Amino acid sequence: QVQLVESGGGLVQPGGSLRLSCAASGSIFSINAMAWYRQAPGKQRELVAAITSGGSTNYLDSVKGRFSISRDNAKNTVYLQMNSLKPEDTAVYYCNAEGATMTMVDFGSWGQGTQVIVSS
Repeated sequence: QVQLVESGGGLVQPGGSLRLSCAASGSIFSINAMAWYRQAPGKQRELVAAITSGGSTNYLDSVKGRFSISRDNAKNTVYLQMNSLKPEDTAVYYCNAEGATMTMVDFGSWGQGTQVIVSS
């Protein structure tokens, strides 16, 4: 079992910044990709940013230049630095991780989600 716990969401004014964190714990042998998704009310969940174990990243077009994903492999933690936030960034943000457990079983886990509200 691999658990993901997110933190860092909240209410912020347009133009402000937030930093999300997601820590993975449990029977982890390795984590390959880690990613952040978001889901706004009435919309489908979408990939915001992803990062491989080697540090390669990709971003949703609408967040490029504003958001930055990073990870600390020693802590099994992924971060999402969000700057210049816009009201359209309002959503529940979910962490995702894929890898292998200590028993060499592939896993794909989701966090519980953290709410981000961008409003004046």
